[in-house]
Formats: sequence, structure tokens, C-alpha cells
Amino acid sequence: MRTACFGLLWSALGIGLGIVAALYAVAPPVNPFLLASLGGSAVFLFGLPTAQAAQPRALFLGHLGTALIGIACYQTFGDALWVYALAQALALVFMRVTGSVHPPAGANPLIMIHSHAGYAALWQPVLVGITMLAAIAAVWSRLRPGAQRYPAAWLVRSEVRPS
Repeated sequence: MRTACFGLLWSALGIGLGIVAALYAVAPPVNPFLLASLGGSAVFLFGLPTAQAAQPRALFLGHLGTALIGIACYQTFGDALWVYALAQALALVFMRVTGSVHPPAGANPLIMIHSHAGYAALWQPVLVGITMLAAIAAVWSRLRPGAQRYPAAWLVRSEVRPS
């Protein structure tokens, strides 16, 4: 019981540190709303570090791919309601086909369209934010003896059973 409580506290401290580091790395030029999907990613990295969806392939490819889809849809078609639906559908297909299903990244198309993001958003805040979060998770998971290490596997596909 005591070990479980300590592990939970350790994860909570890590997630706080990770989010602060990610926000600090991309601020001040970026609205924190653009990083909303990182909150969900942080839950995976610090709370479920060995889950397939938390591994670097899903984290990086999922975030970058879905953000790119949202930006491309906005830049091509604008921000009509049907564009949000199209971008969300394309994001799901992209993540399933590439084996990079990372549920928090599913928010990126909506965020990118709503914020009228340009392609520079792929670098800042997306890549900078997820890199900072992944780096903190990797270091943090190694500071506590016996903790589950992040990443568990660099290129593992994040698979989903067909529906």
C-alpha cells in the first residue's frame, strides 16, 4: 500500500514537472490552448508509461501527423464545420494506418483548425512540447528505483483491434 502511494505521488510530481517544462519551453509566443492535447499525453507518459499508445512512435508520429492534418485542412478549406469533421476522420485513419494511435493526439486537428494554425505550429508548439514532455518522462522514470521505465519500446506500433 505504501509503495503504491509513493508510486502515485511520484507519477503526480512527474506529470506536474513535465507539463511545466513543456509550457515553459514553448512560452511565451504560444497560447497554452495549443498544448491542450499534451495534458492527455502526460497522463499516458507518467501514468501508463509502458502502454503502446505512450511509446515514442505513437507520441511523436501521432501528434505530428494529426497536427499536420489539421493545419493542412484549415489552410486548404478554412474552418467550416465540415472541415473539422474531415480532419478528425483523416486523423483517425492516419493513426490507424501508421500504427501511431495516441488518443490525446486526436485533439490536434480540432485545436489546429480552431486556432487557425500555420505550418510553423508543427515545430512550436507541437514538436517542442512533445519532445520536452518525452524527455522529462524518460529521465523521471529512471530516477526512482523499480519504476516502470519510459520508453518501454521506441518503435512499437500502437495497435487497435479492428471494429
